[in-house]
Amino acid sequence: MSLGQIKKTQSFIKSRIPLAPEFGIILGTGLGGLVKEIAIAHSLSYEEIPGMPVSTVEGHSGKLIFGTLGGKKVVAMQGRFHFYEGYSMEQVVFPVRVMKQLGIKKLFVSNASGGVNPDFAVGDLMIITDHISLLPNPLIGKNEEELGVRFPDMSDAYDKELIAKAKSIAEKNKIKIHEGIYVGLTGPTLETPAEYKFIRTIGGDTVGMSTVPEVIAARHMELPVFAMSIITDLGVEGKIVKTTLEDVLRAAGKAEPMLTLIMKELIAAL
Repeated sequence: MSLGQIKKTQSFIKSRIPLAPEFGIILGTGLGGLVKEIAIAHSLSYEEIPGMPVSTVEGHSGKLIFGTLGGKKVVAMQGRFHFYEGYSMEQVVFPVRVMKQLGIKKLFVSNASGGVNPDFAVGDLMIITDHISLLPNPLIGKNEEELGVRFPDMSDAYDKELIAKAKSIAEKNKIKIHEGIYVGLTGPTLETPAEYKFIRTIGGDTVGMSTVPEVIAARHMELPVFAMSIITDLGVEGKIVKTTLEDVLRAAGKAEPMLTLIMKELIAAL
């Protein structure tokens, strides 16, 4: 999407929504429940917004939510976009670009992912400290200098200060939490046992089909990022079982209250 389209979409949203958000939130598969904690002032369905793709995956309801969370003004994507849906990488990261133009200062991301670390169990939470991208890079193509530099540094993709605050919140609330590396693949197939082994071998702790493009786009625009995964299935040798979307949604739903608490308290503390 061109910078012109990004600004056109921003202008449309500002004409409809008077609230200026401080923070942006992307809610992953089955993780839309955080919206219940938001004092909603306004919402727009993706279909209403010019230039916005439309969610096609169950567990992604497809709304842009504006309101307050933890006393802070937020905009939340209730449903995200994935490369496997047939969208271009530009389209996948388009909402992040728009949220930045709307004025957000930090981005918070959640996802459901498969755990390849043998110490993980279904329902565990993991703070993402780094990632490995096996997806096409969303910055390929002409660089818009107004958005960011041609060769953005990714040595601090995930904000260390936000990670430290989140760990403190988890400890205070007696929530078990892991830290680790997220590997982004295209999907939509879940991984084979050999692929899970490969992901673990190259240093991954979890694997999924999202997050990495949005984080790259955010860091391109110098937005600090905090991201968490819920482990919804296991890719550990001897523990691999056939997994359906229903299994993922069920596991995400059980762990979601803990993720929601951490996100809410983290935003309130800023």
